[in-house]
Amino acid sequence: MEKNKIVIANWKMNFPSLREWNNFSAPKNVDVIICPPFPYLLEVSRVIGQGPRVILGAQDMFWLEKGAFTGEVSPSMLKNSGVEYVIIGHSERRKWLGETDEMINKKILAALAAKINVILCVGEPKEVRQMGPSAAKKFVREQLKKDLIGTSNIKHQTSKIIIAYEPIWAVGTGASDSPEDSAEMARFIKSKVSFTGGSAPGGKSQKLKILYGGSITSKNAKTFLKQKDIDGALVGGASLNAIEFAKIAEIAGDL
Repeated sequence: MEKNKIVIANWKMNFPSLREWNNFSAPKNVDVIICPPFPYLLEVSRVIGQGPRVILGAQDMFWLEKGAFTGEVSPSMLKNSGVEYVIIGHSERRKWLGETDEMINKKILAALAAKINVILCVGEPKEVRQMGPSAAKKFVREQLKKDLIGTSNIKHQTSKIIIAYEPIWAVGTGASDSPEDSAEMARFIKSKVSFTGGSAPGGKSQKLKILYGGSITSKNAKTFLKQKDIDGALVGGASLNAIEFAKIAEIAGDL
């Protein structure tokens, strides 16, 4: 995924008609990750398994392999279902389920140990953004510092961790950040996240991928994805419609 844009479909607690997705394929230069609810992972994998660069992801996971944790799903369960990526630390889980940075860090380390790639979500709430860009950057920096403890010496980690910047006040509201401000935050994140050994097998240079995840649609996707420091999009509501999501992926492929 070094050169390709990345577009992720986060279906959240929804399940769109798979009939619309039967002929879905990723455009050239785009890697697509589909993240359905847990019960549908196997069904979705059968549908998307036919297309190149269309990858199965999950929306969350627990940090232990087994035990008395009702309702949770382990890393090996995801791996055995064909999952290659997992979203960790989404703002909705932080808000509604009380996920702390400590919990998120445990999940990240467990995912990497299970050879599942991580999509880490970070972003500031409205009250922080209203205090200005410096406050927003400080908030995100603290999230990253806590969430990524213990990852700095993991080999080839820049190919295993993607960071999605989602300004919380824009998620699911129809509002969006300005492309320029989001690109500035992406540059800031890249300057603050320092991994050692940042190269892929074969000696190829790897760069940390930063996605934008605040109410992306086909109408505003180009303004964000054309920004040099934004490497793709984490798409929520717009990903429930295969045609709309395909338009976003095509826009990414044209840039």
